[in-house]
Amino acid sequence: MMPNKYEITYTAENHYDHWVYDAYWQFLIIPMENQSQFGVEIEFYNSLYANIEYSTNGYGFKTIRIHPKKKFDNISFKANFEFFKKEENPFNFPLDLDILKGYKMLEKLDFKISFERFLKATQFTQLEKAHETMFIFDPKTSIFDNLQALNDWTFKFIQFKTGVTDVDTLLTEIVSIKQGVCQDFTHLFCALARKNGVPTRYVSGYLNQGSGFFGDSQMHAWAEAYIPEIGWKGFDPTNNILANINHIKVCHGKDYNDCAPLKGVVYSQGRNQTSHTVTVQSQQ
Repeated sequence: MMPNKYEITYTAENHYDHWVYDAYWQFLIIPMENQSQFGVEIEFYNSLYANIEYSTNGYGFKTIRIHPKKKFDNISFKANFEFFKKEENPFNFPLDLDILKGYKMLEKLDFKISFERFLKATQFTQLEKAHETMFIFDPKTSIFDNLQALNDWTFKFIQFKTGVTDVDTLLTEIVSIKQGVCQDFTHLFCALARKNGVPTRYVSGYLNQGSGFFGDSQMHAWAEAYIPEIGWKGFDPTNNILANINHIKVCHGKDYNDCAPLKGVVYSQGRNQTSHTVTVQSQQ
């Protein structure tokens, strides 16, 4: 099957009430290159013509850094990415794997040490004691099937609704209101998978919403879980599907904190207004 060619345009506009005398930004928005995504071409502009630096974060993902050298009260950014992505069969693994062997692997000390980073609870994947058992794996069923069941459970537990949560909303509130966006679905999935002993990482990227999926108009979030003898598999609980050709990965981490598309420090007084837009176009 021929790969799809993708074009993504990311724009951000910032307006400040007063002069900004110093500012630093880091963008984590570049599609990563892996076995299914390749040929990534990058164009990045800013309205101040400030110098652009490319660097790599602690997880090995490419970032864009901007540090203007003059004062300003408006700045805009625009990024264009072109690349190819091919479809992969998410069920491309042996179906007769020893179920018991997989669970025994999760219990091994060296396994837990190797994946410690993605087994620990974080600020955004911390559950209250009463909620830790909301979803318990069935040991008679494979880890992969349990993860699919958790994907379905999370999809049904939370109602997709914008405007009720923000990037700082914790799981305690999500479980209470049962509403949220892709970030909230993903944090809950990660928290419960980790409670069942499965290493799970938070993934940030883009979603081709032309296929009718739920997702943020800017960046999308889903999860990747590590299954012994299979490897990392992507689960999108916001849409109750496995991640595939419509999911364009940018990066992964323990939670949103590791994957925030934009981080910055701005030295100014008063208020500011920020707007972002993302468009994803695909053609075979």
